[in-house]
Amino acid sequence: MLLEVIATTVSDAIIAERYGADRIELITGISEGGLTPSLGLIEEVREKVTIPVRVMIRPHARSFIYDAADLETMQRDIRHIRSVGGLSLVLGILRHDGTVAEDLLGQLLETADGMEVTFHRAFDEVEDQFEALKLLARYPQITDILTSGARHTAPEGRERIAALEHLTSEQSISILAGSGLSIEGLSKFISDTGVSRVHFGSAVREEGNPLKPIDPMRLQAVRMLLNP
Repeated sequence: MLLEVIATTVSDAIIAERYGADRIELITGISEGGLTPSLGLIEEVREKVTIPVRVMIRPHARSFIYDAADLETMQRDIRHIRSVGGLSLVLGILRHDGTVAEDLLGQLLETADGMEVTFHRAFDEVEDQFEALKLLARYPQITDILTSGARHTAPEGRERIAALEHLTSEQSISILAGSGLSIEGLSKFISDTGVSRVHFGSAVREEGNPLKPIDPMRLQAVRMLLNP
Protein backbone atom coordinates (compact mmCIF):
# COMPACT_ATOMS: atom_id res chain seq x y z
CA MET A 1 0.00 0.00 0.00
CA LEU A 2 1.56 3.28 -1.11
CA LEU A 3 1.10 6.35 1.10
CA GLU A 4 1.79 9.68 -0.58
CA VAL A 5 1.88 12.79 1.61
CA ILE A 6 1.85 16.45 0.60
CA ALA A 7 4.87 18.47 1.74
CA THR A 8 5.14 22.25 1.45
CA THR A 9 8.39 22.73 3.40
CA VAL A 10 11.65 20.92 4.03
CA SER A 11 10.46 20.14 7.57
CA ASP A 12 7.26 18.60 6.18
CA ALA A 13 9.31 16.36 3.90
CA ILE A 14 11.60 15.18 6.69
CA ILE A 15 8.68 14.41 9.01
CA ALA A 16 6.78 12.68 6.20
CA GLU A 17 9.69 10.34 5.54
CA ARG A 18 10.39 9.68 9.21
CA TYR A 19 6.81 8.80 10.15
CA GLY A 20 5.66 6.58 7.34
CA ALA A 21 5.21 8.25 3.94
CA ASP A 22 6.34 6.21 0.95
CA ARG A 23 6.37 9.21 -1.38
CA ILE A 24 6.11 12.98 -1.16
CA GLU A 25 4.12 15.34 -3.37
CA LEU A 26 6.04 18.61 -3.11
CA ILE A 27 4.00 21.75 -3.69
CA THR A 28 3.48 25.31 -2.64
CA GLY A 29 0.09 27.06 -2.43
CA ILE A 30 -1.68 24.20 -0.68
CA SER A 31 -4.85 26.27 -0.22
CA GLU A 32 -4.97 26.75 -4.00
CA GLY A 33 -4.71 23.05 -4.71
CA GLY A 34 -0.95 23.08 -5.21
CA LEU A 35 1.44 25.15 -7.32
CA THR A 36 5.03 24.70 -8.48
CA PRO A 37 7.45 25.13 -5.55
CA SER A 38 10.66 27.14 -5.72
CA LEU A 39 13.81 25.58 -7.11
CA GLY A 40 15.55 26.16 -3.77
CA LEU A 41 12.87 24.18 -1.94
CA ILE A 42 13.02 21.40 -4.52
CA GLU A 43 16.79 21.09 -4.22
CA GLU A 44 16.73 21.19 -0.42
CA VAL A 45 14.06 18.50 -0.15
CA ARG A 46 15.90 16.25 -2.60
CA GLU A 47 19.02 16.58 -0.45
CA LYS A 48 17.24 15.92 2.86
CA VAL A 49 15.06 12.87 2.10
CA THR A 50 15.62 9.53 0.42
CA ILE A 51 12.03 8.53 -0.44
CA PRO A 52 10.64 9.42 -3.89
CA VAL A 53 9.55 13.03 -4.43
CA ARG A 54 7.06 14.18 -7.08
CA VAL A 55 7.08 17.89 -7.82
CA MET A 56 3.98 19.82 -8.84
CA ILE A 57 4.08 21.51 -12.25
CA ARG A 58 1.28 24.08 -12.12
CA PRO A 59 2.02 27.73 -12.96
CA HIS A 60 -1.28 29.18 -11.70
CA ALA A 61 -4.49 28.19 -9.93
CA ARG A 62 -7.00 29.77 -12.32
CA SER A 63 -7.75 26.53 -14.17
CA PHE A 64 -6.09 23.52 -15.75
CA ILE A 65 -6.23 25.17 -19.19
CA TYR A 66 -2.94 26.71 -20.26
CA ASP A 67 -1.87 29.02 -23.07
CA ALA A 68 1.44 29.03 -24.98
CA ALA A 69 3.19 31.17 -22.37
CA ASP A 70 2.00 28.89 -19.56
CA LEU A 71 3.26 25.86 -21.47
CA GLU A 72 6.70 27.45 -21.87
CA THR A 73 6.78 28.20 -18.14
CA MET A 74 5.90 24.58 -17.36
CA GLN A 75 8.58 23.30 -19.70
CA ARG A 76 11.19 25.58 -18.15
CA ASP A 77 10.23 24.34 -14.67
CA ILE A 78 10.46 20.73 -15.83
CA ARG A 79 13.93 21.32 -17.27
CA HIS A 80 15.12 22.83 -13.97
CA ILE A 81 13.63 19.96 -11.96
CA ARG A 82 15.09 17.39 -14.33
CA SER A 83 18.53 18.94 -13.82
CA VAL A 84 18.26 18.39 -10.05
CA GLY A 85 17.94 14.65 -10.67
CA GLY A 86 16.12 11.88 -8.83
CA LEU A 87 12.68 13.50 -9.01
CA SER A 88 9.31 12.85 -10.62
CA LEU A 89 6.47 15.16 -11.64
CA VAL A 90 2.81 15.92 -10.99
CA LEU A 91 0.93 17.68 -13.78
CA GLY A 92 -2.30 17.88 -15.76
CA ILE A 93 -3.58 19.87 -18.71
CA LEU A 94 -7.06 20.15 -20.22
CA ARG A 95 -8.88 21.70 -23.17
CA HIS A 96 -11.89 24.00 -22.88
CA ASP A 97 -14.17 21.09 -23.86
CA GLY A 98 -13.21 19.07 -20.80
CA THR A 99 -10.87 16.65 -22.54
CA VAL A 100 -7.18 16.04 -21.90
CA ALA A 101 -5.05 18.36 -24.05
CA GLU A 102 -3.09 15.47 -25.50
CA ASP A 103 -0.94 17.54 -27.83
CA LEU A 104 0.27 19.79 -25.00
CA LEU A 105 0.57 16.86 -22.61
CA GLY A 106 2.82 15.17 -25.16
CA GLN A 107 5.08 18.21 -25.22
CA LEU A 108 5.38 18.22 -21.43
CA LEU A 109 6.15 14.49 -21.35
CA GLU A 110 8.79 14.93 -24.04
CA THR A 111 10.39 17.70 -21.97
CA ALA A 112 10.28 15.41 -18.92
CA ASP A 113 12.42 12.95 -20.89
CA GLY A 114 11.40 9.75 -19.11
CA MET A 115 10.62 11.17 -15.66
CA GLU A 116 7.64 9.42 -14.06
CA VAL A 117 4.44 11.47 -13.85
CA THR A 118 1.26 11.65 -11.81
CA PHE A 119 -1.67 13.18 -13.71
CA HIS A 120 -3.26 15.29 -10.98
CA ARG A 121 -6.84 16.22 -10.12
CA ALA A 122 -7.39 17.96 -13.42
CA PHE A 123 -8.67 14.43 -14.05
CA ASP A 124 -11.67 15.24 -11.85
CA GLU A 125 -12.71 18.00 -14.25
CA VAL A 126 -12.67 15.97 -17.47
CA GLU A 127 -15.94 15.35 -19.28
CA ASP A 128 -15.47 11.56 -19.42
CA GLN A 129 -13.08 9.97 -16.92
CA PHE A 130 -13.19 6.58 -18.57
CA GLU A 131 -12.13 7.97 -21.96
CA ALA A 132 -9.48 10.09 -20.25
CA LEU A 133 -8.16 6.99 -18.49
CA LYS A 134 -7.81 5.17 -21.81
CA LEU A 135 -5.83 8.08 -23.21
CA LEU A 136 -3.53 8.49 -20.22
CA ALA A 137 -2.87 4.75 -19.99
CA ARG A 138 -1.19 4.93 -23.40
CA TYR A 139 1.72 6.86 -21.89
CA PRO A 140 4.14 4.67 -19.90
CA GLN A 141 5.57 7.76 -18.16
CA ILE A 142 2.21 8.38 -16.47
CA THR A 143 2.19 5.93 -13.58
CA ASP A 144 -0.56 7.44 -11.40
CA ILE A 145 -3.83 9.34 -11.69
CA LEU A 146 -4.75 11.35 -8.60
CA THR A 147 -8.52 11.46 -8.29
CA SER A 148 -11.45 11.93 -5.96
CA GLY A 149 -13.75 10.14 -8.40
CA ALA A 150 -15.06 13.40 -9.91
CA ARG A 151 -16.55 14.41 -6.57
CA HIS A 152 -15.45 16.98 -4.00
CA THR A 153 -13.92 14.28 -1.81
CA ALA A 154 -12.69 10.75 -2.44
CA PRO A 155 -15.17 9.21 0.05
CA GLU A 156 -17.99 10.85 -1.92
CA GLY A 157 -16.52 9.49 -5.14
CA ARG A 158 -15.84 5.98 -3.88
CA GLU A 159 -18.05 4.21 -6.45
CA ARG A 160 -16.31 5.91 -9.36
CA ILE A 161 -12.90 5.29 -7.79
CA ALA A 162 -13.74 1.60 -7.43
CA ALA A 163 -14.71 1.43 -11.11
CA LEU A 164 -11.51 3.19 -12.19
CA GLU A 165 -9.41 0.97 -9.93
CA HIS A 166 -10.98 -2.11 -11.50
CA LEU A 167 -10.10 -0.88 -14.99
CA THR A 168 -6.47 -0.25 -14.07
CA SER A 169 -5.94 -3.51 -12.20
CA GLU A 170 -4.04 -5.09 -15.10
CA GLN A 171 -2.43 -1.92 -16.47
CA SER A 172 0.80 -0.08 -15.68
CA ILE A 173 -1.14 3.02 -14.60
CA SER A 174 -2.56 3.19 -11.06
CA ILE A 175 -5.31 5.09 -9.29
CA LEU A 176 -4.08 7.32 -6.45
CA ALA A 177 -7.10 8.20 -4.32
CA GLY A 178 -7.03 11.57 -2.60
CA SER A 179 -8.97 14.54 -1.23
CA GLY A 180 -10.95 14.39 1.98
CA LEU A 181 -9.67 11.04 3.21
CA SER A 182 -9.77 10.67 6.98
CA ILE A 183 -8.03 8.44 9.46
CA GLU A 184 -11.38 7.26 10.83
CA GLY A 185 -12.85 6.26 7.48
CA LEU A 186 -9.72 5.01 5.73
CA SER A 187 -10.09 1.27 6.28
CA LYS A 188 -13.66 1.17 4.96
CA PHE A 189 -12.71 3.39 2.01
CA ILE A 190 -9.94 1.00 1.00
CA SER A 191 -12.26 -1.99 1.44
CA ASP A 192 -14.96 -0.32 -0.67
CA THR A 193 -12.67 0.78 -3.51
CA GLY A 194 -9.83 -1.73 -3.60
CA VAL A 195 -7.24 1.01 -4.07
CA SER A 196 -3.63 0.35 -3.18
CA ARG A 197 -2.44 3.98 -3.30
CA VAL A 198 -3.70 6.85 -1.15
CA HIS A 199 -2.80 10.53 -0.98
CA PHE A 200 -3.02 12.59 2.23
CA GLY A 201 -2.79 16.32 2.87
CA SER A 202 -4.80 18.12 5.54
CA ALA A 203 -5.80 14.99 7.47
CA VAL A 204 -2.20 14.36 8.59
CA ARG A 205 -1.58 17.97 9.64
CA GLU A 206 -2.02 19.57 13.03
CA GLU A 207 -5.76 20.09 13.73
CA GLY A 208 -6.46 18.96 10.15
CA ASN A 209 -5.44 22.44 9.02
CA PRO A 210 -3.72 22.55 5.60
CA LEU A 211 -1.65 25.56 6.66
CA LYS A 212 -0.18 23.83 9.72
CA PRO A 213 2.75 21.39 9.87
CA ILE A 214 2.45 17.63 9.47
CA ASP A 215 1.48 15.96 12.75
CA PRO A 216 3.71 12.90 13.26
CA MET A 217 1.09 11.09 15.33
CA ARG A 218 -1.62 11.54 12.71
CA LEU A 219 0.73 10.33 9.99
CA GLN A 220 1.77 7.33 12.05
CA ALA A 221 -1.89 6.47 12.61
CA VAL A 222 -2.48 6.36 8.85
CA ARG A 223 0.63 4.24 8.32
CA MET A 224 -0.53 1.75 10.95
CA LEU A 225 -3.93 1.43 9.31
CA LEU A 226 -2.28 0.69 5.97
CA ASN A 227 0.14 -1.86 7.45
CA PRO A 228 -1.57 -3.33 10.52
